[in-house]
Amino acid sequence: MRLNDALFNWLQIEIVREARPSDRSAKDTAEFFEKILREDHKITSIHKKLVNDRYLVEFQLSDQQSETREFPKEVAEKLLYDIMAEPKYNQSFE
Repeated sequence: MRLNDALFNWLQIEIVREARPSDRSAKDTAEFFEKILREDHKITSIHKKLVNDRYLVEFQLSDQQSETREFPKEVAEKLLYDIMAEPKYNQSFE
């Protein structure tokens, strides 16, 4: 999986995981993409932040090089919106 694809997939599911902290599938999927980023792309840390209408994904590679990628807010949050719009997935997990 290409780095940008893995970063985008991680970002989307991380947004879902934060919005739905009791959703075990979101947690497991976020951990899966974190593993891909660590093992395949040698990323040692990763963080996201929302700035205006864009998500910034800041990460550090094992060689200590820091990088940032930007993704539109609307696109990054689409998975969450799709999940929330589907009644069978929009149930309480408490």
